[in-house]
Amino acid sequence: MEGPRTGAPARGGLPSALALLAVLLTCCVRCAGSARASNVVLVLVDDQDVQLGGMNPMKKTKALIGETGATFVNAFTVTPLCCPSRSSILSGRYPHNHGVRNNSLYGNCSSLLWQKGPESGAFPIYLNKLGYQTFFAGKYLNQYGGKDAGGVAHIPPGWDQWNALVGNSQYYNYTLSVNGKEEKHGDNYEKDYLTDLILNRSLHFLDDRSPQHPFFIMLSPPAPHSPWTAAPQYGKEFSNVKAPRDGSFDKPGKDKHWLLRQPPNPMSNSSLVYLDDAYRRRWQTLLSVDDMVEKLVKKLESVKELNDTYIFYTSDNGYHTGQFSLPIDKRQLYDFDIRVPLLVRGPGIKPNQTLQAPVLHIDLGPTILDIAGVNLSTVNMDGQSFLSQMAPSLRNGTARPFFLVEYTGECQPTPDPYCPKMGPGVSECFPDCVCEDACNNTYACVRTLDGKQNMQYCEFADSESFVEFYNLTSDPHQLENIVKKVDPAVLQTMNQRLIKLQSCVGDSCRDVK
Repeated sequence: MEGPRTGAPARGGLPSALALLAVLLTCCVRCAGSARASNVVLVLVDDQDVQLGGMNPMKKTKALIGETGATFVNAFTVTPLCCPSRSSILSGRYPHNHGVRNNSLYGNCSSLLWQKGPESGAFPIYLNKLGYQTFFAGKYLNQYGGKDAGGVAHIPPGWDQWNALVGNSQYYNYTLSVNGKEEKHGDNYEKDYLTDLILNRSLHFLDDRSPQHPFFIMLSPPAPHSPWTAAPQYGKEFSNVKAPRDGSFDKPGKDKHWLLRQPPNPMSNSSLVYLDDAYRRRWQTLLSVDDMVEKLVKKLESVKELNDTYIFYTSDNGYHTGQFSLPIDKRQLYDFDIRVPLLVRGPGIKPNQTLQAPVLHIDLGPTILDIAGVNLSTVNMDGQSFLSQMAPSLRNGTARPFFLVEYTGECQPTPDPYCPKMGPGVSECFPDCVCEDACNNTYACVRTLDGKQNMQYCEFADSESFVEFYNLTSDPHQLENIVKKVDPAVLQTMNQRLIKLQSCVGDSCRDVK
């Protein structure tokens, strides 16, 4: 097993002080009181925002992970949609390098091309080769298990135990691939509620594993994705809660891309009732996830593995409920859709840390491999380990000053039945003819986020070559597109950074100046 990139190997007979330090630091991560590497748990929820109060229901999770470890307040997805984002997490690559553009099969979601390419180099494979016992349960990729995607028999390499949802998030009446075999489920809460089922199977895995080898567990519950089906005991919670009305809520999308200019403003009362109901129900589903985290932590403690386990909690993307008069969805370039929760606890991580350094989804894989002792220079990923940010006693490292957010718009070749007047080329339309996506909702943004600047520059691939620019220090809700007010030299600098990032691969994604 190769060690982490801590220092150069010693030359000559006796190891140098630097090499000795490298060995000791490696042991801090890989041993943590035992002769084997540390365990890792990754909880990946579906569509949980952090900007609009999405973590408020997660009291146990915040106490058991955030308060005992680190909370990253500048964590971002590199693309705000389920399948491309999850593909970035698994591969450690930006979408332009893994090729998954949207949630459709033609957009490469769980396609045969994905399986032959990026999936064959996903980070769980490295863990498995190092002797990690690997377990997956829940939603994998939106098109997983379909006939044209290899069916339920396809088990991605690197997984010892496989319990993957066929298709998109459901809570009842779904099909799983259980180690390559089809398993159908109904609507009995005790037997079928998906969030509870994946927890229970992970607990059985912990009972059955070999204690001589480390483990990696990835749990991917459906919450808080639609259809927002709460567990029966939580169906009446948050009855008085409404979506927050501050910030960009129901503000007109003035000077923004045409898709943001088309919603009626102010929103209709029926839209407000609908999004408030969705907001409440999303929170209700998250209470079961909060229970899941608590029970998993208690189990790890009971089997005496908690102190030797890193636990990551995050979401694939953010979400909006009424921002810029868009009812509900993700896909947009604004902070409510691209910011995600990220909490981590584990060996060497001091409690109650609030960390400002920007961290991306493409960094999760490299960080987990760093914990496992993989030499990251041998890994083909665009991201970088953030172990040094949360455990500086274990690693040296620097935060990135710039990063890329990119998205390819999804659309239908025929007019949407809810909005025929818009014609073809749009999707995700609501009955009052508000469409959340379009073919030319295709953009790339460079974000500058350090102690001095917080700026976002975005270019659209459309007939207008539309550009949006925000100074989030003075305008945190991105209300004013100031592209026409900014010094042209600043725009040129941001454009050049964007060009470099859009074509970056591996090291060049981390070295943009």
